Amino acid sequence: MTASDADDRATWPLWTVPVALLAGLVLGTVGTIVVDVVGHALGSSVSNPSPATNIAADVVFDLCFVAAALALAGVGGRPRASQFGYRRVSPGRAVAAFVIAAVAYYGLTAAYSTLLSLHQTDKLPSDLGVTHSTAALIAASVFVCAIAPIAEEFFFRGFVFGALRELPVRIGRWQLGPWIAAVLTGALFGAAHLGSAPAVFLVPLGFLGFVLCLLRWRTGSLYPCMALHSANNALALGVNQLGWSLLPILGLVLASWLTVGAITGPLSRRRAGVA
Repeated sequence: MTASDADDRATWPLWTVPVALLAGLVLGTVGTIVVDVVGHALGSSVSNPSPATNIAADVVFDLCFVAAALALAGVGGRPRASQFGYRRVSPGRAVAAFVIAAVAYYGLTAAYSTLLSLHQTDKLPSDLGVTHSTAALIAASVFVCAIAPIAEEFFFRGFVFGALRELPVRIGRWQLGPWIAAVLTGALFGAAHLGSAPAVFLVPLGFLGFVLCLLRWRTGSLYPCMALHSANNALALGVNQLGWSLLPILGLVLASWLTVGAITGPLSRRRAGVA
C-alpha cells in the first residue's frame, strides 16, 4: 500500500454503517411513499403502479441511501471522492481483475443454479414495464444498468466496505479486516435485493456482493465494480426479460458503461496504486 492509498482510506467511523443503513431505509421508504402519492394524483393505480411510478420510486429509494452515506461520511471530515473508490486504474489491471471476478461469480452461479435446478428470473424489470413500451424500456434500462449500479456500488463498496475494511482483526501478519468486510457487505448486498429477486437467488447475489468488494479492494477503484455490476444487470435484462440476441445485449452493455463513465468519470482524478 502506498502513501496515497493510505490517504484514500475511509475516515468515517464504523458506527456510521448501521446508522446509514437505517437512515437510508427510512428515507427510502418515505420517499417511495411520496412518489406513490404523486403518481396516484397523476392517475397511477395504488395497487398496480404505472412503470413510470415504479421507476421513479426505485430511483428515489436508491438515492436516499446515497444521501444517507454522504451525510454520515461527513462525520469524519469532508470526504473525498477517492475515499469512496473513484480512482483511475490501469486498463490492464482493471480488465484482468474484471475477468477473474466475472469468471468466479458466473462459475459459482452456474453451479448453484444447476444444483438447485433454478429456472426463476428477477421480477424487477417486469415491474418496470420493459415490455410495455419503448419509453419504459429505455427508462428501465437506464435505471437498471446505470443508475442502480452507480448508487449501489457507491453505497455498498464505496461507503460500507470502505468503513468495514478498517476492522482491526488480525491473525499473525494477516489482516482479516477486508475479508470480513467483504463477507458482511456481500450479505447486506444480497439482503437488499429481497424485494426484487426470488429468495433462492439471494445467495449468488450475496456472492456477487462479496466478489465486488474484493474487486474494489484489489484494484483500489470503484470503476471495475460498476462495470461488472452494470454488465451483469444488462445481461440479466437482455437475456431473462427481453430474450435479446448477443449483439443487442453487447450494445446495451456498452451503452451502460458509457453512461456510467459519463456520470462518474469526472469524480476520478488519479490512478490507483497497489491496495
